[in-house]
Amino acid sequence: MFENFVGSLPGAVYLGLLYALMALGVYITFRILDFPDLTVDGSFTTGAATAAVMISHGVSPWLSTLTAILAGMAAGACTGLLHTKGKINGLLSGILMMIALYSINLRILGMPNVSIMGEDTVLGAFPPIPFMIAIVLIFKFALDAFLKTDLGLSLRATGDNKRMIRSFGVNTDNTTILGISLSNGLVALSGALIAQQSSFADATSGIGMIVIGLASVIIGEALFGAKTVFRATLAVVLGSVVYRIVISLALQIKGFETSDLKLITAIIVIIALVFPTVRSALKQRGAAKKRSAELLKSLEAAGGDR
Repeated sequence: MFENFVGSLPGAVYLGLLYALMALGVYITFRILDFPDLTVDGSFTTGAATAAVMISHGVSPWLSTLTAILAGMAAGACTGLLHTKGKINGLLSGILMMIALYSINLRILGMPNVSIMGEDTVLGAFPPIPFMIAIVLIFKFALDAFLKTDLGLSLRATGDNKRMIRSFGVNTDNTTILGISLSNGLVALSGALIAQQSSFADATSGIGMIVIGLASVIIGEALFGAKTVFRATLAVVLGSVVYRIVISLALQIKGFETSDLKLITAIIVIIALVFPTVRSALKQRGAAKKRSAELLKSLEAAGGDR
């Protein structure tokens, strides 16, 4: 078992880096904007489908990947418009767009799946893990830098307190649309790279992506903290890698099969959600015991003085 796990570790790290871009996108909506965006399941497939179809027709893989990002951003913008201009509940806006994207993605693909086996991809010319580390760090640092600009601060303030930031003259509709667009652009990029890594795009490849993204965000924050933007984005990236490593380890345990992947994911998310609460409760209990001991000590000292 241990030997199999060690052998699968590089692949788990590689997958974790590929999905880290999607996790960064989920972080923008769920943590920065406080927006429950379920478009992710659709925009991930949109990125994969766009890149795969263009590559299969002989278009440059770099241009195909860029187009996939733009397609994802367009999907995110539609969700943002439904919510801000159409006044539709945020959760419902994401669900509606996710449903619409299923048909759109089938239109893009023209069939349930498209193979790009043997085609040139952006991943083929470089060592896989070092290349993905470089790509992830570029987008991580770019996101960090953006969130420190005036526009980025407006975006963060929109998620914290819309009424307050409106009083400063900021159009929160625009910042919301921008944030959701950037989020789904990163998700589509991840989908495009996953399609090139696996050499095919499938119409159902995005199902459950939102859970994987949330798992990465929650695990990263629970293990590494999120006190600053730099630390939070780094935690999300590391959380994605840790998540894939845990999944790889779990699948080596006897009794678990590949079909149990969703169950394992749910268990991991539950543990990650409960862990901070348990840790906080233990800290409070420890602090209470310490205060009780100090109080008892002071009472004993007072009794001795009498």
